[in-house]
Amino acid sequence: MTTAWIPLLAVPLSAALSAGLVLRLMPLLRRYALARPNTRSSHVVPTPQGGGIAVVTALVTVSGLLAGAPEIGPRDAWTWLAGGTLALAALGAVDDLRPLPALPRLAVQLLVVGLLVSRLDGRIVPEIPLWLERGLATLAGLWFVNLTNFMDGLDWMTVAEIVPVSAALVLLGLAGALPLLPTLVAAALLGAMLGFAPFNRPVAGLFLGDVGSLPIGLVTAWLLCQLALAGGLAAAILLPLVYLADASLTLAARAARRERVWEAHRGHFYQRATVNGLTVTGVVGRVFLVNAALAVLAAATVLRPSWPVSLAALALGGLLVAGLLRRFARPPSPVAGLTGESR
Repeated sequence: MTTAWIPLLAVPLSAALSAGLVLRLMPLLRRYALARPNTRSSHVVPTPQGGGIAVVTALVTVSGLLAGAPEIGPRDAWTWLAGGTLALAALGAVDDLRPLPALPRLAVQLLVVGLLVSRLDGRIVPEIPLWLERGLATLAGLWFVNLTNFMDGLDWMTVAEIVPVSAALVLLGLAGALPLLPTLVAAALLGAMLGFAPFNRPVAGLFLGDVGSLPIGLVTAWLLCQLALAGGLAAAILLPLVYLADASLTLAARAARRERVWEAHRGHFYQRATVNGLTVTGVVGRVFLVNAALAVLAAATVLRPSWPVSLAALALGGLLVAGLLRRFARPPSPVAGLTGESR
């Protein structure tokens, strides 16, 4: 029997569980976990946060149940991933209720990411020493966990990023370019985000919170690492390129201005876009479309592996993302202010 049924079954199961849990948790979240607007917020009324509880629960539960299928093989990798995911969810939950200092947060994240990297099987770039590869992978994973948190500052933004990325990973897995376990995890993540999406659509009635963004960043980083280990390094760079570019360029600019880079702010390109006249749906719609195009380019590098294809795809992907960020950073013209989009 084909193994395709396992990840395909995970999507609806995870979506249903995620949506059902949101409905059950909403009264408690409204009472105990309201995110109140401040100078750095994109919302103007108190809004419950903590939707990530439903997303993470659905992701871990469904992937854990289906990972027991004999076709999946050993569950060691899933066990370590699930443990790290729950650890960061717990860290995020505490931070949502009572903000923690930056150093303890980073220490826990570094420990979790380091443990997962130490359990990786295989090499991404055999030409460099193993210790250097693992060190770079740990730093990349730590950065991805945090940039996912940084970028979760607008209704549907994380949905517009994670849905196309996880869907692309599922399709690549079904095509044989990714092992079955990561394909299953990607499918469970896709379903969990789809179940959460209706509650986060603009104007959002629920936010993920750190309890969701931190573990989602960890799982996505692990999935991209699995893709790179399977020979898809270019694809692993292309799929999250919007997030990587926006967060990294913003961090570099803030560091150059000697700002406290660990503090919340409204300097990301996607945040500036709403100030510059784009609606929330206009911003996340553009992000989704560029991510869909990046997924096509990533698939090309995996299904037609060669240096010319990879370099061309990376160059084209870079141009697409540069165009998107330039549009976000461009102030509206006087004519656009009269006839164009407004928030």
